Amino acid sequence: MSKLTWDDQGERFFEMGVDRGVLYVDSDPGVAWMGLISVTENVTGGEPRPYYLDGEKYLNLLTAEEFEATIETLSVPEEFGVCDGAVSIHNGLYATQQPRKSFGLCYRTRVGNDVAGSDYAYKLHLVYNALASPTQRSYASIGGSPEPTKLSWALSTKPPGITGFRPTAHLVIDSRSSDPGVLSDVEDLLYGTVSTDPSLPTPDELIAIFAP
Repeated sequence: MSKLTWDDQGERFFEMGVDRGVLYVDSDPGVAWMGLISVTENVTGGEPRPYYLDGEKYLNLLTAEEFEATIETLSVPEEFGVCDGAVSIHNGLYATQQPRKSFGLCYRTRVGNDVAGSDYAYKLHLVYNALASPTQRSYASIGGSPEPTKLSWALSTKPPGITGFRPTAHLVIDSRSSDPGVLSDVEDLLYGTVSTDPSLPTPDELIAIFAP
């Protein structure tokens, strides 16, 4: 038996920031996503659906949950064009409003505590089968205090299957509880090495890597 305590040194955790964005389109090598400002995660669904019998509630089920997100960025990789419905006709000439390709995404968020600050740990977020929706884009005259245009897209997803669990389009890897060797192997896959291209492993491939 032990008594609960609060505010122990090193146990006050917080999360912040986003960096190391990577875009994966089809089976092509992943590319760095520079200029990423924010990723706002959102889960839709999960609402209770009650069922009644003889005037009494006898069952309360939750609807299926779906992962959605909004990306805000200052720039996008050239490879994102086909995900935004822009297709090259000839060098320098593009057609917009074309069919949009789905893509994979990886980004990192920081985990901090009261001792190490924001460098204590991190989480890797893996998003599968994302589809970018058209969003409004505004261009304004350049004034005395010019600001770059921020770009944003709303993302919906189609969750892939995962053995032993419900399908999900969002996996999270926490460096605090991951084996360092396994984490290094996963990052080599996600970011590439001097001899291998960056790639997004499937959920089942990740399970196999993490399996003891």
